[in-house]
Amino acid sequence: MELSGSLFHPAWLVLFAALVAVALFYALRWADWTRLRDQRQQHVWLGVIVFLFFLWNMRVEIQPGFFWHLSGMVIATLMLRWSLAVLAGAIALLAVTLTGLNDWSGLPPSLFFAVVLPATLTQVILGITRAYAPKHFFVYVLVNAFLAGGLIFLFISLLVVGGLLLLEVFPWHELKQNFLHLVPMMAFPESMLNGWLAAIIVAYKPHWIGSFSDEEYLHGK
Repeated sequence: MELSGSLFHPAWLVLFAALVAVALFYALRWADWTRLRDQRQQHVWLGVIVFLFFLWNMRVEIQPGFFWHLSGMVIATLMLRWSLAVLAGAIALLAVTLTGLNDWSGLPPSLFFAVVLPATLTQVILGITRAYAPKHFFVYVLVNAFLAGGLIFLFISLLVVGGLLLLEVFPWHELKQNFLHLVPMMAFPESMLNGWLAAIIVAYKPHWIGSFSDEEYLHGK
């Protein structure tokens, strides 16, 4: 989801810009640039950017300045890992903003909620499942893609709605009627999108998913 800068006080925009700047700094610092020396992996990274750009063009305006679209950041993070996923999402969202679908002041909060936060939560869930769950193909797909896609969307939705209510941007009854009632239905396609893409790519192009290993999840299972 994306948010217009007109919904926030300038101080909040500065805070979002600072958080995004820190995230981009570490993304650039920690990115596996050696991976992109492989032309095939370059194409995967660029393909994710194009995929996110077109996916985020298909949107609906919930309230003035409050846009919803499918995210896809879970599968992007599983494929590219946190650093390259954040950079890919940032480039895609910058391109979306250049097309005029959101205002420039809305870029920092949108980057935070649509790119940095879902990528970070995906990486956290991946780390937890690797540490505590059985290393199995179905666990990888069902937990890290299907379940993570839906749960992350629900968490960010509640966080955004809570913030908008706290800042008194929209009244409760409008957010409840126009958004909260639809959240369960919105979470389902988000879960399916990430889950099915993960299953298909793991089955046919496992080398596209940087967080997946045949030896770790398939061999001997």
